[in-house]
Amino acid sequence: MPYVEIIKQLLADNSLSQQQLANILGVNQTTVSQWLLGRKKPGYDSILLLYEKFKITPNMLFGIEE
Repeated sequence: MPYVEIIKQLLADNSLSQQQLANILGVNQTTVSQWLLGRKKPGYDSILLLYEKFKITPNMLFGIEE
């Protein structure tokens, strides 16, 4: 689950709480928590915002080698 580790690293690198990331992405804090537990994957809109705000490509997020 590369996306779990990448999101955890994103929070640490940017000194963000789950709530702050949720606010940036326009999702609920519970959604971010579910991502971090590996129970849900980020949706299309969140993936686009992760790229726009943090330059994390979908391939990086899901561990797809180019």
